Amino acid sequence: MSTNADRVRTALVIGGGVAGPVAALALRKAGIEATVYEAYPTAADGVGAWLGLAPNGQVVLETVGADAAVRAVGHPVPGMVMSDGAGNRLTGFGGFPDLPPTLTLRRDRLFRALTDHAVAEGIRFEFGKRLVSVDEAPDGVVARFADGTFAAADILIGADGIRSTVRTLIDPLAPAPEYAGILSFGGYAPADCGVEAEPGMMHFAFGRTFMGHWQAADGRLIWFAGLPTDTPPTQAEVARTPAAEWLDRLRELYTGHVPGERMLRHADPADLMAVGPMERMPSVPHWHRGRLVLVGDSVHAPSSSSGQGASLALESAVELARCLRDLPAYGEAFAAYESLRRPRVELIGGNAAAVNEVKSGKKAAPAFPAPEDMLRPLHFHRIDWSERVMAPEPAAS
Repeated sequence: MSTNADRVRTALVIGGGVAGPVAALALRKAGIEATVYEAYPTAADGVGAWLGLAPNGQVVLETVGADAAVRAVGHPVPGMVMSDGAGNRLTGFGGFPDLPPTLTLRRDRLFRALTDHAVAEGIRFEFGKRLVSVDEAPDGVVARFADGTFAAADILIGADGIRSTVRTLIDPLAPAPEYAGILSFGGYAPADCGVEAEPGMMHFAFGRTFMGHWQAADGRLIWFAGLPTDTPPTQAEVARTPAAEWLDRLRELYTGHVPGERMLRHADPADLMAVGPMERMPSVPHWHRGRLVLVGDSVHAPSSSSGQGASLALESAVELARCLRDLPAYGEAFAAYESLRRPRVELIGGNAAAVNEVKSGKKAAPAFPAPEDMLRPLHFHRIDWSERVMAPEPAAS
């Protein structure tokens, strides 16, 4: 039985990346005051490489009114072409005509667009706030930060990414990110490098390893590639290695690959994005404890191979707010949120793990399903804000 003390009126959101600002916006729409605490001194300018925001993620942004702000900084790429490493086209798909096109954009631009929109809507952000501990009491939580400050609220939401501090506070034995066997890189090639890029199409080429590319608004080709290795360097070691050295290793690996060899030949080390080890979160046993709960990459990062990381984070942010709106006891709301989200995110994460085995060279590429069949359950997923959330049925004893 819920009590008045269980009712959520305020929230601390730890992390100002993708899920954090959208969670705060959705909570505000649900009548809950939320403040976002971000460890970086700004809205993570310059962080990360390119990502794709799928139609299902964009529909979530409509719920919180942030869709126009994000579209303004994105480039539409609705379709895909799949080929082998010899340049033979395997299949193609122009996108679903009744859905918005997938948007490609720099991760930091997405962060900035979401932050600016949230601030304009009255959401308060505190930057330079690195969480170190949380104290729980019967009537709320107190977050303590590395700079000696603290903040209190009814609940605390961990939207602090794949290396989440909140995850370890909920469960010190929680799994760590799982390495996929690949180092990720990205860069640019000039429009006249001799590589085909159909406008509005994302090209994927499988061979000994994997490469993708699409044409940017300025005509250049944006590419992303993997470098399989069993023992990954640390992020610091990746950053210390000269870009020219990484590019030499990529050129050697992609010799004979179509179109990888040609694009890498024209790539400039100054433009190389050394993203580092590709990782995903394995199944996390505990999504919440007491007044603490996880959202986004902190609990279900599926790796970039899914094409769904940002979109799933947005979905979960809105779903959590919907549960807190309709179920007055926070424990009941957290349980409903997990039951609604866990099956979908774990299925997508597991499929991405299988793709990573192909990219790392551990398995041969399987027969490709029709893109429409592969993408339909991903892109058509909808969270109906107007629909009331019901408490999950108790587990059978």
